[in-house]
Amino acid sequence: MSFSRESGYSLLEVVFVTGLVTTGAGVAAGTLAAHLDELKTSSAARYMAAQLQRARMQTVSRGANIAVRFVREGESIRYGVYMDGDGDGVRSSDIEQGIDRAIQAEARLADEFPGVDFGTVPDLPPVDPSSTPPGADPIRLGSADMASFTPLGTSTAGSLYVLGPQQRQYVIRLFGETGKCRILRFNATARQWEPF
Repeated sequence: MSFSRESGYSLLEVVFVTGLVTTGAGVAAGTLAAHLDELKTSSAARYMAAQLQRARMQTVSRGANIAVRFVREGESIRYGVYMDGDGDGVRSSDIEQGIDRAIQAEARLADEFPGVDFGTVPDLPPVDPSSTPPGADPIRLGSADMASFTPLGTSTAGSLYVLGPQQRQYVIRLFGETGKCRILRFNATARQWEPF
């Protein structure tokens, strides 16, 4: 005696599997979005550090001071690269008069990396205990807001804070003695800066 069973799935089985797949896809999408936000913000920080190092190399190869100037424009900040035209360093007044000329068109970080710009999360602690917190100022390069590089390899010392989606926070530290950069990431859970 043989029994035959028609192949197929019951409605309950189909609903159950569909629910599992939907839940898994939702969890994966959230995790993927968080990773993409992190990747976009870290890429923006690396890109900006590369722009600074490019200006440093151009300074040495051209034998003239070069500066990356940051200008606030509404809620965003644009930056441009300028070369000293009269031997007194790159100055805002010389830029306005056309003496220190642009060698790279002005740009905005938010245009290259949508959702990422210069900024800080509220109550951000200082990068090192001996310094002051950045507050709401993401460009910490002195009153001129310029990262200036000399043919001797020195530069303005300071920090640039990069803020991405979901409050992803990075800082680019510029060291005056060497003109080199270092990127750090803010760990919001531990409330501390970590090497990147």
